[in-house]
Amino acid sequence: MPPNTSPPSRLPSAQLEAGGGTGPLAVHPKVFRDELAAAAGWVADYLGQINEHPVARPIPPAHRQALAAGALPQEGQDLGALLEFVDQAIAPYPTGNGHPAFFAWINSPPSPAGVIAELLAAAVNATCGMGEHALMDLERGVVRDLASLAGMAPTTGGVLTSGGSMANLLCLGAARTWFLRQNGATDGPAYDQAHARLTAYHSDQAHMSVAKAAAVIGLPPWRLRAVPTTAERRMDVEALEEMIDADRVNGLLPFCVVSNLGSTASGAVDPIEAITGVCRRQGLWHHADGAWGGLGALVPELAPLYRGVSDLDSLTVDPHKTLSVPVGCGAALVTDPSRLRDAFTFRASYLDGDQDWPWMSDYTIELTRPGTRALTLWATLRQLGRSGVIALLQHYQDLAQHLRQRVQEHPGLELCTDGPLPVVCFRLTDSPDTGRRDARADLHTAVAARVQARGHAYLATVCHDGETVLRACVCNYLTTTDDVDTLLQEVQAAVDHLRTTDPSGTPIERQT
Repeated sequence: MPPNTSPPSRLPSAQLEAGGGTGPLAVHPKVFRDELAAAAGWVADYLGQINEHPVARPIPPAHRQALAAGALPQEGQDLGALLEFVDQAIAPYPTGNGHPAFFAWINSPPSPAGVIAELLAAAVNATCGMGEHALMDLERGVVRDLASLAGMAPTTGGVLTSGGSMANLLCLGAARTWFLRQNGATDGPAYDQAHARLTAYHSDQAHMSVAKAAAVIGLPPWRLRAVPTTAERRMDVEALEEMIDADRVNGLLPFCVVSNLGSTASGAVDPIEAITGVCRRQGLWHHADGAWGGLGALVPELAPLYRGVSDLDSLTVDPHKTLSVPVGCGAALVTDPSRLRDAFTFRASYLDGDQDWPWMSDYTIELTRPGTRALTLWATLRQLGRSGVIALLQHYQDLAQHLRQRVQEHPGLELCTDGPLPVVCFRLTDSPDTGRRDARADLHTAVAARVQARGHAYLATVCHDGETVLRACVCNYLTTTDDVDTLLQEVQAAVDHLRTTDPSGTPIERQT
């Protein structure tokens, strides 16, 4: 049976004693302190014991329906019911990204400093979009820190976002406004005529958020070009320039190229300098989606791939991925931050921004913005320091290399990709249907599902050269080589199980 999701019916009188006020949200200071202490203890235990629980656990249908039903009671509840509710109804059903044996997607656990900072920032409850607040100034500082870590130009500024999807949207919006201004087409018929011809380009390995962002700024799918990639899954620069030239001949207006600094599927990094060269010759904006791999220049073995980062027009970075800042904290970094303001500054009589210290809402579509992003990022960066950031990224690289080596040593597995970022795609090779891609794809899907269901490890599948294969990504600071070894043991156990049962789950040797 699912846990009871109904809270106790009434606030106890102890919560309304002197010192706690008399409003419906009033709580006695001692009650509040005690509940905070209990919650802090629960958080410490939850994070400290996370590897003792299954990586993930499916939500029972009845429990899912109960959570989704709503059904607000007439009377309020005791604060103590909150912790009980989370413990029984929420925590037992994780996605899995906090567990060290979770390898499915690019989701990391929260840093210790970030967890504490989240609580503190929630108490301060700043609206970091308008007015003056120290957390907005802190945001300017941590944006500069991120830009420095990424290797961008010293002039770089920007804004923290909910994640990479929002950052990509802001940067494409800034690119569009910049291009239209360059061409004297910011309003009226000139705007309509120019906007109807705007064309953007991205790698055929681009994250889906790029297409979403293009749609939001009014670009139909046919004017968002997918540029083919090389055997290493890096954008084919010659093909890019040929596509731009062809579109110009057909009367279109190329305005932006989006490159990958770490594709989701295989971790590919596009040739930054060459793409920037095309953009400069053609008068286009170069935005790089580095939500996952945007800080790779810090890792010595990756640094050569990141030459030219300082010449980018904009870059997306997600601190809630490789830096383990609590979700959601992304960043839109722009070499000339005034271009963000050109795109997103709007005025109203009830809002009068400061020109010397512009409101952060001038750089984004959000007016109300949480201060948690700035403080959790600041706290995590201060916990790590620059050397710690480098060590963390290197930790992921080393674990991925260990996984690649183990895959290559395994007689029944074959490596599909070889870096450069810490993601490993591999396939089964000893299937009786090895020659049939569809049969092997079905087996890979079944293996991943079986591994996920057992709860000892978690990985996903991805399309690689038209074939569904297994994919494991490393982005958890708690992960060790033992967790990597467990993953491969679970893959083998799933293979062994599936080969001794029919599709219904009946053991083959028992069939008549």
